[in-house]
Amino acid sequence: MNIPIISFDEGNALLEWVEFTEALAKGHSLPKAEIGDTFLYRKPDTLLTRSAWIDGMGLAVKTANIFPGNPKAGKPMINGSVSLYSDSDGSLEALVDFHLVTKWKTAGDSLLGALRLANPNAAEILIVGAGTVGGSLIDAFAAGFPQAQIRVWNRTSPKASDLAASRPGTLTAPDLESAVRAADIIVTATMSSSPVINGDWLRPGQHLNMIGAYRPDMREADDVALTRAQIYTDSFDTTLDHIGEFMIPLAAGVIKREDVLADFYQLDRFPAYDPSQITLFKNGGGAHLDLMTSHHVLQKWKVKA
Repeated sequence: MNIPIISFDEGNALLEWVEFTEALAKGHSLPKAEIGDTFLYRKPDTLLTRSAWIDGMGLAVKTANIFPGNPKAGKPMINGSVSLYSDSDGSLEALVDFHLVTKWKTAGDSLLGALRLANPNAAEILIVGAGTVGGSLIDAFAAGFPQAQIRVWNRTSPKASDLAASRPGTLTAPDLESAVRAADIIVTATMSSSPVINGDWLRPGQHLNMIGAYRPDMREADDVALTRAQIYTDSFDTTLDHIGEFMIPLAAGVIKREDVLADFYQLDRFPAYDPSQITLFKNGGGAHLDLMTSHHVLQKWKVKA
């Protein structure tokens, strides 16, 4: 039996953003995933594996090799793959490109949160951060909110200009505060260790959707934003005790665990859009999302094949 090896370009051509969010929602209707991560180090290099098993869907192991010296030699810093295994007998079903899974999982996760919480008629969307994830977010949110004007802000404005120029119809935002105040949806994808979003800038009816913080010392929104908003996340397990966005204000008593109202395993608790409320969604990721993403890729590949 030939095991499919699904490349970035091949898989990318098969996927559509809103349909993908529906696949993520369906994946969370199955029994809760078992997940586990391992890290191996050879300074300054890292081998990271993230594993997940969802009863009724299958097993996945996502491997990432991080070699910080590679760019100096003209090579990618991060390489990897996702191995997808059968739920029924454990046999290898597919190898899926690492960057493909990461792209769709990351932006699709946040789009699902926004489609459930934000104003469906949003007119202005602000993307904060002009890295690789920023480009995926423009694509995802343009598909989910086709009527909206998307703007990009970055600490270094030339990067924002370059990203906007690569996506026709996208504009830059020269001033962060005024752009936040004007936006209906704010999506942050920065590497900041201190908040870039001031809660005093927010107004009722807005949706703040945060991706960037992934370490215990990182956060993108201040305490005021957390106390003013209704808070939701993709996974309690990958955010509450692992990411500074919640860990720091929880430790300081600014918020309580019960203030994070629901995760994707409780999508029925995500309320319809309420113009009187500010909603906040934290994208924490996790291996279960890699599994759901690679499984969806494989199903689309099978239909094409």
